[in-house]
Amino acid sequence: MEASRTEAIQHRSRKQEKVTVNDSKGYLFAKRTLDIAAATAGLIMLSPLFFILAILIKWEDPKGPVIFKQVRVGKDGKEFYMYKFRSMVNNAEDLLKDLLDKNEVSGLMFKMKDDPRVTKVGKFIRRTSLDELPQLVNVLKGEMSLVGPRPPLPREVADYNTYHKQRLLVKPGCTGVWQVSARNNVGFEEMVEMDINYLKDRGFLLDIKIILKTVVVLIKPNGAY
Repeated sequence: MEASRTEAIQHRSRKQEKVTVNDSKGYLFAKRTLDIAAATAGLIMLSPLFFILAILIKWEDPKGPVIFKQVRVGKDGKEFYMYKFRSMVNNAEDLLKDLLDKNEVSGLMFKMKDDPRVTKVGKFIRRTSLDELPQLVNVLKGEMSLVGPRPPLPREVADYNTYHKQRLLVKPGCTGVWQVSARNNVGFEEMVEMDINYLKDRGFLLDIKIILKTVVVLIKPNGAY
């Protein structure tokens, strides 16, 4: 009983601490250089795949756009449009309000394994994370980085406490610790904890390690939906 109480006190203490982020000039320069080089190469090499996915998305649901753009919150709370291949029906945002009570993860995110809004093509590109590839454009624009916390929705940030908001101290990423480890198998608070730990420890070698793990996840999905 005493051990549990001590653990709870330590957990609350961690949530009150202010994170010291690695923002050294050398690291930020190397990170941005990698972002530009990898995003440019990725967009060029993957352009045939982009074309095929665009055809499949339009073939299944001709009414909607190929690229879905959504307002997300980035570094220091600045909002931007994040790009994804559309994996849902065209009116998915309008249907969300009727599904909120079916959320399958704890906390401020919405995740539903058998979301009826997801198309057949959408299920495949979500499971393989191919729907995220257009975010390479966000990386080139400087709105995102290859590695970092995932960019939240404004409605999620509206309910953030001070601890949660520390996720917004750095550029959001296309991939991160959460994506290459537990993905949808953990709740919101656990995801925040992972992001905060990344902010404390981030460095060029850690980013490379996460990118390499992401490649493995693309080949062998780990719970994406």
